[in-house]
Amino acid sequence: MRSSLCFAHQVPSSAPASTDAPVRILLVEDDAEISRMLTEILAENGFVACSVISAAEMDQQLAQDDVDLIVLDVMLPGEDGFSICRRLRAGSSVPIIMLTALGEDVDRIFGLEIGADDYVTKPFNSQELVTRIRALLRRARFPSATPGRRLHRFSFAGWRLDPTERQLHSPEGIRVTTTSAEFDLLLAFCQNPGRILSREQLLDLTHSGLAGPVERSVDVHVSRIRQKIELDPRDPTLIKTVRLGGYIFTPTVEIL
Repeated sequence: MRSSLCFAHQVPSSAPASTDAPVRILLVEDDAEISRMLTEILAENGFVACSVISAAEMDQQLAQDDVDLIVLDVMLPGEDGFSICRRLRAGSSVPIIMLTALGEDVDRIFGLEIGADDYVTKPFNSQELVTRIRALLRRARFPSATPGRRLHRFSFAGWRLDPTERQLHSPEGIRVTTTSAEFDLLLAFCQNPGRILSREQLLDLTHSGLAGPVERSVDVHVSRIRQKIELDPRDPTLIKTVRLGGYIFTPTVEIL
């Protein structure tokens, strides 16, 4: 079975030495040529890659191994990528990059709305995909790698945000699952309370200069955060929209 070959690739000897475990990436892609090409490119860049062709194979693989990131095609046999992403997000914060030929903004926005962290359209530049993977992994796994920045914990309106552990806890002490993009956006707000932030500024703060698929993605992620932290997401009081300006984070933020 193909799943038996998953994560059999070794990190090339030319890859930089690291004390961390190799980064494992799961490709969910039914196009054999694209799958082969991506597996080789990822291996050449020091990742350990596994490729499956369907939701059923993905579920089987995830039951056997932990993964650090999923590259998920949309057009799959059986359960499609949008459905898979929504299902994964119900109980997991694993970074997800959607990979698809559906290039319309409405498709990209929908992918982000259901919890994808990034969205790359076919045909794509393989180095761009690797760059996006590295950027997403840095935000998700290695926040302490940001030079010159101490990783303070933050408290606002009873909520607690821990950048080191990448965790958000409600006023009741319950951990609330967030995607990498949602966490980074909330962290940017906590670091800049009471300041009007444009969408361009938020993209810079959360993507280290690597713009998301569309500027509208900021609105999508803000909406998802509001669903999690606002008493009434339809009448938000913590993250307010500033007409023609962007957003402002209104609560008092304490550094812990």
